[in-house]
Amino acid sequence: MFERLADIIVNYVEVNREDIKPESRFMEDLGFTSFDFMSMLGEIEEELDLEIEQEEAVDIRTVQEAVDYLEKISG
Repeated sequence: MFERLADIIVNYVEVNREDIKPESRFMEDLGFTSFDFMSMLGEIEEELDLEIEQEEAVDIRTVQEAVDYLEKISG
C-alpha cells in the first residue's frame, strides 16, 4: 500500500519519489495544501474503490497513518 500511495503522492506535489518516507507529513514535509490532500483522497477512493470517511481523514497527518487507514478500510 505504501508504494501505491507514494505513486499517487508524486502526482500532487513536487517531491521526489525516493524522498517519501512513512514518517513524512503531508503538509509540513511534502508541501500538500488542504485542497491537494482532499483531491488525492478522491483519486485514492476511485483507484482503490474505497470510501474514505472525511471525519477520519482529517486526522491523517503522515504517509504511514494514511497507509494504516487505507489498509484498515480495504480489509
